[in-house]
Amino acid sequence: MKQSLVALAACLLVSGAFVNAKPLELEDVFNLEYANQIEFSHDADLVYFVRNRMDIKTDKKVSNIWSVNVKSKQLLPVTSGVHNDYAPVLSPQGDRLAFISTRDGSSQIYVKWLASGAVAKISNLTQSPRALNWTPDGKQIVFSQFVPETAKTPVSLKGKPKGATWAKPPFFIDDVFYRADGAGYSKPGFTHIFKIDANGGNAQQLTSGHYNHGGSVSFSSDGNTLYFSANRHAEHELKITNSEVYALDMTSLEIKAVTNRVGPDSAPSVSPNGRFLAYIGYDDKRTNYENANIYVIDLENGDSRVLTEELDRSVESIQWDSKSRGLYYSYDTQGKTVVAHQPLNGKAKVITDQVGSVSFGRPYSGGDFDVSVKGDVAFTMADTQRPADVGLVQRGKTERLTQLNEDALASKTLGNVEEIWVKSKHDQLEVQGWIVYPPNFDKSKKYPLVLEIHGGPVANYGPHFSAEAQLFAAKGNVVLYMNPRGSDSYGKAFAQTIHHNYPSNDFDDLMTGVDAVIKKGFIDESRLFVTGGSGGGVLTAWIVGHTDRFAAAVVAKPVINWFSFVLTADFYPFFADYWFPGKPWEYTEHYMKRSPISYVGNVKTPTMLLTGDADYRTPISETEQFYQALKLQGVETAMVRIPDASHGITARPSNLMNKVAYIQWWFDKHSNK
Repeated sequence: MKQSLVALAACLLVSGAFVNAKPLELEDVFNLEYANQIEFSHDADLVYFVRNRMDIKTDKKVSNIWSVNVKSKQLLPVTSGVHNDYAPVLSPQGDRLAFISTRDGSSQIYVKWLASGAVAKISNLTQSPRALNWTPDGKQIVFSQFVPETAKTPVSLKGKPKGATWAKPPFFIDDVFYRADGAGYSKPGFTHIFKIDANGGNAQQLTSGHYNHGGSVSFSSDGNTLYFSANRHAEHELKITNSEVYALDMTSLEIKAVTNRVGPDSAPSVSPNGRFLAYIGYDDKRTNYENANIYVIDLENGDSRVLTEELDRSVESIQWDSKSRGLYYSYDTQGKTVVAHQPLNGKAKVITDQVGSVSFGRPYSGGDFDVSVKGDVAFTMADTQRPADVGLVQRGKTERLTQLNEDALASKTLGNVEEIWVKSKHDQLEVQGWIVYPPNFDKSKKYPLVLEIHGGPVANYGPHFSAEAQLFAAKGNVVLYMNPRGSDSYGKAFAQTIHHNYPSNDFDDLMTGVDAVIKKGFIDESRLFVTGGSGGGVLTAWIVGHTDRFAAAVVAKPVINWFSFVLTADFYPFFADYWFPGKPWEYTEHYMKRSPISYVGNVKTPTMLLTGDADYRTPISETEQFYQALKLQGVETAMVRIPDASHGITARPSNLMNKVAYIQWWFDKHSNK
């Protein structure tokens, strides 16, 4: 009898926990954490990672480096403080950890001696360092940083009296790239590679010239040669994807090209035995998408070959196994990020498909991984219910090493996520999507539907945690997100269906998905809503110009007019060369046929626009065009401008909250409930 009472009490407690569980709320964004930048210890007993959290007082992300024991799962801080510590790189001897920190107010290089716990700042740089890498002997650290040059001032006014106050002088610009999203207007100069003594000192510049040198680097086994990727061609400003792998002699600083073709070659990696050089690249055919493959050069005889030609997916990152017999690599497939191993001879083997994105705002794929000398794989592990933790694959068994969000989410009722496949009504092409159900979903009730469309346009959503989708679901919406044609992770042919053809039948794919969810019987067809950002904003604006079925729409950071976009966006040479058959004035009809502004006369749907004021990827002028056109057309509209926000908008947590709150407000305003 006593045992029965205990069991009954336990059941009541559990039931009470579920009854008291609450849906996700906007302010919960500040409680979320995620792991990234994975680094194994040399004995494979520890995994170092960057632990990211949101600071409610500063409204910014802060990050510190932690370790987790793969056996005990014990978490220990490696660094601490309300600042950003990131980019941890273990020394070749395994005794020190180099990292970048903003703890003194600027980004500098630090080293921690793991045995003693001592930490020292070893740099005093005027620009932010990136891409740390130890020399093989552990005596120096190589990194890249921006090197400013003197601004051009062809005009200098004379006659200013002493003590007079004149207007600030004009900015003179004659560079191809003069501003970049997230960075603002560019300062004159280039990024170069440096080295610094691991015990501190003055940094020495290794590269020179009017070219940018950055990204990952790799040393020959003797440390005499440094391999890096750069675009050092004469037309590097206009042909921005044509990078090569170069070899830098560390003594003479002489640079020689290792690759020589039209196309991007990057991420060089020397095998542990020093014999092979692997890198990622593809032949540039000026399409909207090509698969990046793994190439391997035999440094003894110069022979080169492709390892992943049959994959039909794009390789994201690579790492040699400890015996130089093959490479671990990651790629996206059907909305998931996979880590696999490709031997130099033989078939590839998938290690895990549970790699989770570190972008928890929307459900994009991606993530980080590292491989130990034993062949264990540590990775960012996430799913639809949790942001990225540290996961481990060891002897074929997968486990989660951390539970970073249990305190924040264990008491929350999140929406369940269901995968769906549909056949597009345009041509029966199979298209994948996911439905996020409201917490405590009841299929006998009727719910509003929110169609949320990803950007890119060549990108992909997947079964990953999404704060935005969960917040919409928490407000009682069924949320549908899909990977229409043009998305990656389904092969080159699928992605290239929108080459010089965007938007087009991706509209049909999305409408087929909406119809499929409606057919399930729990959607109120008078409360259909649509939103999306960037490429998703393009498609949202396209949708309201081609159908009146939605009660309201929110167009976020869109392109409205391809003609004006190509002439105002930050990377305009790329967009003109790869997304269109030629320059806007040469193909005006083509540009305008694909521009949502051309169909504004059809719009009747109440449409709100939402964009960051400092967006240089899809400039605010695109939003203003559609807003003013809708006003002239007499369509109910509004414009939300996020102060100081770039294209990502949600870099600050409160911006994510505002984005979701404004979208939900607009939908509620136009709901008939």
